[in-house]
Amino acid sequence: MKAIVVTEEAAGTAGMTLVERPEPQAAINDVVVQVHASGFVPTELSWPSTWTDRLGRDRTPSIPGHELAGVVTALGYGTTGLSVGQRVFGLTDWSRDGTLAEYVAVEARNLAPLPGDVDFTVGASLPISGLTAWQGLFQHGRIRAGQSVLAHGAAGAVGSIVAQLAREAGAHVIGTGRAADRQAALDFGAQEFVDLENDTLEDVGAVDLVFDVIGGDVGKRSAGLIRAGGTLVSVVGPPETRPEDGLVVDFVVEADRSQLSEIVERVRDGRLRPNIGHVSTLDDAVSVFNSTERTTGKTIIRVRP
Repeated sequence: MKAIVVTEEAAGTAGMTLVERPEPQAAINDVVVQVHASGFVPTELSWPSTWTDRLGRDRTPSIPGHELAGVVTALGYGTTGLSVGQRVFGLTDWSRDGTLAEYVAVEARNLAPLPGDVDFTVGASLPISGLTAWQGLFQHGRIRAGQSVLAHGAAGAVGSIVAQLAREAGAHVIGTGRAADRQAALDFGAQEFVDLENDTLEDVGAVDLVFDVIGGDVGKRSAGLIRAGGTLVSVVGPPETRPEDGLVVDFVVEADRSQLSEIVERVRDGRLRPNIGHVSTLDDAVSVFNSTERTTGKTIIRVRP
């Protein structure tokens, strides 16, 4: 099969190559999926799990990518809940070969059925962005109607879903980003927008929940905006400064079939719209990953036409 591999962390995306690899075999409780579309997060090239297994042993050359939509082609011993020929989407294990390939082996429990009226490109855009937003808002942020939410990067792949889910939950959503992102953030559900390049973040005032996908100085300053009893949820590490009377939750997204089903139903009925940026083929993916063109949405690789 065709697959994109990486061999050296220091090389970043420039070290990606398209090669021929053996097709994977399904282990116990696995399925093999013929990948139709794959999502890619550039920061995963800095994750330890891209380069080593769970015991810290080198596992290169490794195949990146952890989001997929495709069709089940084989079942491992003991696998239940899915069937050969079924359309699925989901999130692969961090420490195994990923989805920038024509086939991938993945634990069945990490996948959810993909309805026939949802395109594979859309399905592949949802697992990391959708589950990150869902878990940050509802599991860790415990969002409630009437609260205020500051959604950083509200025009991005994750932030745009944060804004939509928070708005649906009855929160008042304040989005942030660059000046050029203002209209996109408002289109995705933010009711106010803060230009992080020109506006003063502190003018937002106290909020119940900050969803931070930026970190650094922005995360540090955001901690001061949490009102008593509020929460700062981060996917980029805890801020240097903590809220005086609030909670900080730094989490790593986890696969969850029931949450994936909730998310895709919202896409089907129009309550949720993923932010898809660049769509490429597997043959052209390496050049796309190394492009200097700025995109704010999810990069999707169509592995099959």
